[in-house]
Amino acid sequence: MHIAFCCTDTKAEPWLQGLQAALPGATVQLWSPGAALADYAVVWAPPQAFFDEQTALRGVFNIGAGVDALVKLRLPDATQAPVVRLDDAGMSVQMAEYVCHAVIRHFREFDAYEADVARQEWSYRKPRRRSDFPVGIMGLGVLGERVSRALAQFDFPVRGWSRSAKTVPGVQCFSGLAGLNDFLAATRVLVCLLPLTPDTESIMRKETLERLLPGAYIINVARGAHLVDDDLMALIDSGHIAGATLDVFRVEPLPAGHPFWAHSKITVTPHTSARTLRDESIAQIAGKIQALHRGAPIASLAGVVDLKKGY
Repeated sequence: MHIAFCCTDTKAEPWLQGLQAALPGATVQLWSPGAALADYAVVWAPPQAFFDEQTALRGVFNIGAGVDALVKLRLPDATQAPVVRLDDAGMSVQMAEYVCHAVIRHFREFDAYEADVARQEWSYRKPRRRSDFPVGIMGLGVLGERVSRALAQFDFPVRGWSRSAKTVPGVQCFSGLAGLNDFLAATRVLVCLLPLTPDTESIMRKETLERLLPGAYIINVARGAHLVDDDLMALIDSGHIAGATLDVFRVEPLPAGHPFWAHSKITVTPHTSARTLRDESIAQIAGKIQALHRGAPIASLAGVVDLKKGY
């Protein structure tokens, strides 16, 4: 078994060592142009040249949950070489922590208390009612479901919206374009956990954000291209949106001088809501490679990507 590793912006050596330890009978090598043909690929944002050369692949394993960088490329026939993403590997609990923190920080007005403390002011705010702050989760995959369950533990009303109909215990679910307006109209805190596809790009724009309940709050932990930056700024300035916590951006790192950096109602974090945990990810990828190599049906693997849908 020969495995090619091609991951940009990733320190390769720990991954190579971990994959080799998890798959002791395999040959695990860092890909370079002209390398020998591999049976399986472990990738993150590889160049098109990788797939142009690697014509014998039996499976492509992405070291993250998002595959938007892959679906832009010409990939092998999915029936011969399925693309498989991480379906959790320790990311869902991190995402739940991050989103719960952002929701509670806004709901309890801890950001306002922090500003008062910086001015050495001792202040008091009337407690808010959770029933007035329904949280809407856009995207009910593995991460979205985990976030939904975590928020429900704090007694927030939780809504969910997905492309196709889903049922999540304790969550009022909406689906499809027909359900989007009703979902937005029932939401005061909007959390984006959608995959990035042509259908979801710029989904958080003026026309959709205006449908949220007045004083809405935005949390984007999916992809920067889901949000139209100028529309968010205008709606914050108008008062319809109270503020935002943003972990992802159209250009990363966020450029110096971008207005998000200095806006008093926007909290910025450096794409850190849910980081790939290497050991957990290696164990998951190795297990799936072994299953595929043994002849397991593609449909039996968790995380197989539908390239037509983009997730």
